[in-house]
Amino acid sequence: MTKWKIPLFKIHWNKDDVNSVATIIKKGMYWATGPEIIEFENKISNYIGRKYSVTFNSGTSALHASLLSHKIERGNEIIVPSFSFISTANAPLFVGAKPIFADIEEQTFGLDPEDVKEKINNRTKAIIPVHYGGSPCLIRELKEIAEDYNLILIEDCAEAFGAKIKNMQVGTFGDSSMFSFCANKVISTGEGGAITTDSKKTYEKLKLLRSHGRDENSNYFSSTKQMDYVSLGFNYRLSNITASLGISQINKVDEIIEMRRKRAAYMTSKMHEIKEVITPISLDAYFNVYQLYSIRVNAKLRDKLSKYLAEAGIMTKVYFSPIHKTRFYLKNSETTLNLPITDKISDEILSLPIYPDIKNTEITYICNKINSFFKAD
Repeated sequence: MTKWKIPLFKIHWNKDDVNSVATIIKKGMYWATGPEIIEFENKISNYIGRKYSVTFNSGTSALHASLLSHKIERGNEIIVPSFSFISTANAPLFVGAKPIFADIEEQTFGLDPEDVKEKINNRTKAIIPVHYGGSPCLIRELKEIAEDYNLILIEDCAEAFGAKIKNMQVGTFGDSSMFSFCANKVISTGEGGAITTDSKKTYEKLKLLRSHGRDENSNYFSSTKQMDYVSLGFNYRLSNITASLGISQINKVDEIIEMRRKRAAYMTSKMHEIKEVITPISLDAYFNVYQLYSIRVNAKLRDKLSKYLAEAGIMTKVYFSPIHKTRFYLKNSETTLNLPITDKISDEILSLPIYPDIKNTEITYICNKINSFFKAD
């Protein structure tokens, strides 16, 4: 395993995180299910501004359950970006539906509303837009399209907890919205996810789906009550230990976001000296939480730059290579896809280290190395 001088990310934690987990462990019970799960869900709902929140053991599990809760099934088509983590496209396959790839736009790297409209037909059931790297996508335009065509809108907010447009949080535009708490996300529980919604019907379905279809009227592990199984479900629960960590993390989320934004602003100020680099674009009224700090460089030089930085102990990563060009999707594709902006951005993109506790001296070191690379080229 490579020991990086500057890794791509570090989780921001303090003694509150340690104490929250230790408290649950010391109880000797309520490790699997317990009151902290409900408390964490309530905090998510209150922060995002939705009526209901259901936690899961991963964002992928959450997205799968969300599609099931909206009765998406075989024969349906779901419009998704190819510029995303692969679970965005896989989730429709989990339920027998077909992911239809639409192109992205160059401002936010989210779904291009115009191309989305081109992909809609009588089999289209839903749209899953992605808020890339902590920036809201053109979600208002996509919501309008979903309403015009009577489609389900499921926001993939995995990378954008706390991002917003004006005063509206991402996760409040869709019929349902998925968040991830994986290790590199804005707040982290190691693994974990959640769905937020304003629909009580969807909320009740999600609770059944995450716990074997069990109609739970009390804590399964500490109650003698008989509980019925009313539908097919999965073991997708977030543990109470993990939820306690989530509570501690969300209690300082505004501080974490402010630290990220300050580091990103400093990075951008240093990058402006390097004409070969395109820094992240911020649209008016868009509040970016910078889960990623992704630059664009000449496609012919991108991989060479990544290697050069690795030799200096700086980790970088391509977020993302196109999903439709992975071996699995090429093997199962019926047609050759034309996604020119997706291909262009994927060839140019490079994510640099960004995290709340990165030092300005480390950011300066990164920028100086990038500058040196282009001067030497």
